Amino acid sequence: MDNPVEEVGEDYSDANLPDQQWEKRTFTDCDFAEADLRSLVTTGCTFTRCDFTRTDLGESRHHATAFRQCTFDRTVLTRSSFTSCSLMGSNFVDCVLRPTTFTEVDFTLASFVRAPLHDMKLSGQRFRETNLSEADLRNTDLSRADLMGARLLDAKLEGADLRGALVDANGLRQAKLAGALIDIDQAIAFAAAHGLVVG
Repeated sequence: MDNPVEEVGEDYSDANLPDQQWEKRTFTDCDFAEADLRSLVTTGCTFTRCDFTRTDLGESRHHATAFRQCTFDRTVLTRSSFTSCSLMGSNFVDCVLRPTTFTEVDFTLASFVRAPLHDMKLSGQRFRETNLSEADLRNTDLSRADLMGARLLDAKLEGADLRGALVDANGLRQAKLAGALIDIDQAIAFAAAHGLVVG
């Protein structure tokens, strides 16, 4: 079995690499800024502290790939898909995120401050300690998502589906929840978080 390709500190900025297929490759501290990676397909790859500023990842597909502490700044992710991936600790700033498909993705410790995530299907995803401050999650399906420890200060959750999601009391106090769909247990937790006593 071939050993995985490992690259450290490589400069791919401005590279023109559409329609690539990468499998079991490892990138650490690599620069992909402003690269054309449209329709990239990755399987079992690992990106650690890589820079995807203004990178075009439109229509890319990623399976069992990890993006750890990576920077996505004004990155194009339109019509891309992530399946069984980890985006742990990565930072998303002013990215084009819709439509994007996330299936069984770990967003632990990632940052989506002010991100446009409205009307998306994020059911069952892991958002532990994710920074979703001021994110637009209106009408988003977050049912069964794990939001424990997530920062939800002024997050827009109007009309979102939170049924079965794990949300702590602090998150319930911080977010804008008018019209959100919740279950009975969450309703009791919400009341308790706001100092109400359920008789």
